[in-house]
Amino acid sequence: MNAMRLQVISPFPTDIDIANSVQPHHISVIAKKLNLNPNHYDLYGKYKAKVLLPVIDELKERKDGFYVVVGGITPTPLGEGKSTTTVGLCQALGAVLDKKVVTTLRQPSQGPTFGIKGGAAGGGYSQVIPMDEFNLHLTGDIHAITAANNLLASAIDTRMFHESTQSDKALFSRLCAPDKKGNRIFSDIMYRRLKKLGINKTKPEDLTAEEVMRFARLDIDPETITWRRVMDVNDRFLRKITVGQGPDEKGMVRETGFDISVASEIMAVLALTNSLSDMRERLGKMVIGNSRAGDPVTADDLGVGGALTVLMKDAINPTLMQTLEGTPVLIHAGPFANIAHGSSSIVADKIALKLVGPDGFVVTEAGFGCDIGIEKFMNIKCRYSGLRPQCAIIVATIRALKMHGGGPPVTAGKPLDPAYITENVALVEAGCTNLARHIKNTKAYGVNVVVAVNRFSTDTDAEIAAVRTAALAAGAYDAVLCTHHAHGGKGAACESATKPLKFLYPLDASIKDKIEAIARSYGASGVEYSEQAEKQIEMYTKQGFSGLPICMAKTQYSFSDNASAKGAPSGFVLPIRDVRASIGAGFIYPLVGTMSTMPGLPTRPCFYDIDLDTTTGTVKGLS
Repeated sequence: MNAMRLQVISPFPTDIDIANSVQPHHISVIAKKLNLNPNHYDLYGKYKAKVLLPVIDELKERKDGFYVVVGGITPTPLGEGKSTTTVGLCQALGAVLDKKVVTTLRQPSQGPTFGIKGGAAGGGYSQVIPMDEFNLHLTGDIHAITAANNLLASAIDTRMFHESTQSDKALFSRLCAPDKKGNRIFSDIMYRRLKKLGINKTKPEDLTAEEVMRFARLDIDPETITWRRVMDVNDRFLRKITVGQGPDEKGMVRETGFDISVASEIMAVLALTNSLSDMRERLGKMVIGNSRAGDPVTADDLGVGGALTVLMKDAINPTLMQTLEGTPVLIHAGPFANIAHGSSSIVADKIALKLVGPDGFVVTEAGFGCDIGIEKFMNIKCRYSGLRPQCAIIVATIRALKMHGGGPPVTAGKPLDPAYITENVALVEAGCTNLARHIKNTKAYGVNVVVAVNRFSTDTDAEIAAVRTAALAAGAYDAVLCTHHAHGGKGAACESATKPLKFLYPLDASIKDKIEAIARSYGASGVEYSEQAEKQIEMYTKQGFSGLPICMAKTQYSFSDNASAKGAPSGFVLPIRDVRASIGAGFIYPLVGTMSTMPGLPTRPCFYDIDLDTTTGTVKGLS
């Protein structure tokens, strides 16, 4: 199959107009290019397909391709084009250099799509298409996560309600309902709780009164519940709510709230799982809070782990799409990049690496700047996947470097200050301290670094030369000028080399030691823990969770906790205000400052521009 050749035109069209100007291949054509047969995927319309997990087993003897991760410097609120660079690089490898290549990306949330950021399909002539399908419902994975998350939330409140209104005997009798022959039985999932309690009995009637109480009464402490409801819309007025106010809830009122769906732990589980059976175990292990005795209460304790897996059974299969130039893309998972690890799924990467074979390339993306994205990619995702990247790309822009060099604030929705569109080499050089620290931190993992300078029309040759000089001086393997936004695959390039991967910390270190290792990589001189954080660290250690990796929840706009501290700040004390856990996903996440898990809509959201041409059925206004 020949690659699609882009017709680059001027004046520069909008992203949606560019996306709509290209007729995508039927997805079966893209699948055939990867040697997938119809038994390997399920079609979701003409331009999307779910690639089925058994492909990994079928190709297990094939050697993996080269693995490349794309991160970035600390961004401006406008973003520096990591997704665009990722897509452009793959178009360069596949459509221009005729290499086997697969892009693996996160699924975007509809919250930012209709809110302030817009879509996440790339941009200009480096995009995933169909752009509207990519940015909206796709194949329903986020909706499945929403349904599963809220089923668990419902199970929590319902269980507390029934425990408050029934005796131990009545509760146990209803939980172990008779079968069709009138015999009381344990359902399969109940044996998980019995095992956890150390009760080795198989018949309900054999349990003692004490065992009946321990089995049936979870005795959840409402003050410890961390599980919230979710929806894939930015709705600030649901950040804090009360539930149980109906007349039939018998005064079971408590305060809770909504997060955006991509912040659900179930999304993080989907991204970090290795198989269907692994996902089942992770979903069951998710901790929703503690009992009044201080024991963790899990989804399996509530009896809902199997049902969650059923809701997620199709979502575990990544979605095959294509770029503007007809190169393959696997879209899967979309974990929040602040409180979770912000990378697409392990299973998508594993499938892709087998499909491209030993001479091919898989290019994936890490969320936000390297301090959050690359660090979590290496220390969390690579630990669970066992995969090792051969190359890390750091995306930089002259605009962001000028901001880090002391330029005026960059604000979404407002025109750029003249400092960003006129030549100022000194300002760029000053800002390269930020780039240099990202290079140093990324190289510490034993991975070669290539800097991709994402060029804008106002950037000058002298400014770009200053970035290249600074990047090479900081230890980058190379620094490459990229114009993929304007020219597609012809404007991107990649270098790759292999070194053993080094982690930032050992898993058997204490929670505090791991937190402090990450803080030092930011430039912090120390860490300060709140009383609540100290309490949580002590509890998680006591509960046996201290061996998990750390996922720092921190602003993406600075190495420090202060979003206005630009460049490469050092000597600051990093404040940890709280520590929480995603046990099913498999990480502890300290909160550095205030993290909003439910974004709000701006005064003028993106939905003002989004509409449908009712004659042609074409979506307009997506960006």
